[in-house]
Amino acid sequence: MKFKSVFDIIGPVMIGPSSSHTAGAARIGRVARDLFGKQPTWAKIHLYGSFAETYKGHGTDVAIIGGLLDYDTFDERIKTSFSEAEKLGLSYEFIPETGHTEHPNTARIVLGDDEREMSVVGISIGGGKTEITELNGFPLRLSGNLAAILVVHNDRSGCIASVANCLAKHNINIGHMEVSRKEKGNMALMVIEVDQNVSKDILDEITTLPNITKVTRIVD
Repeated sequence: MKFKSVFDIIGPVMIGPSSSHTAGAARIGRVARDLFGKQPTWAKIHLYGSFAETYKGHGTDVAIIGGLLDYDTFDERIKTSFSEAEKLGLSYEFIPETGHTEHPNTARIVLGDDEREMSVVGISIGGGKTEITELNGFPLRLSGNLAAILVVHNDRSGCIASVANCLAKHNINIGHMEVSRKEKGNMALMVIEVDQNVSKDILDEITTLPNITKVTRIVD
């Protein structure tokens, strides 16, 4: 097995007693915020498996809220994220669930503001590593360890090629790519992890391509 760095073996620098329940939870919250694109004003956090059983004692709750406030895993403010959330007008609710999930450390975060809402499912797979497995009903696999762009588009021929060609033109290398759709010919989603951050100018260029409806980026 190959490791990108020593942190893949020993886990990240983090606040809290558990890399899976604290660092991983913070990353899930932060990726959810990145995908939403701004600070949400409310969040409902559904916890499954061991997250649901130990979220208070292991700091999963403060970690997820810290992530929603854009705190990194090593940020000392995670410890006081509840009070910080109150200051910033972020209301939240934790809902322990008893349903079965494929992974024991699973969180579904429904977040939003007065304009829109979004649903994200994330799992903490150990050592502070995470995967986002669902976005607004679309199945996907997003590690959160690399810069990424998410492209919502109409399910038409040529869309994937046009986005890939645009990235290649700007020397952006694709490390991992997945495409999913809810049904043939309807809305689809590209998840593209890349080796470097994608500039706003490139995002704007992708947005102008035919059949592209929305482009979001996650910065490394």
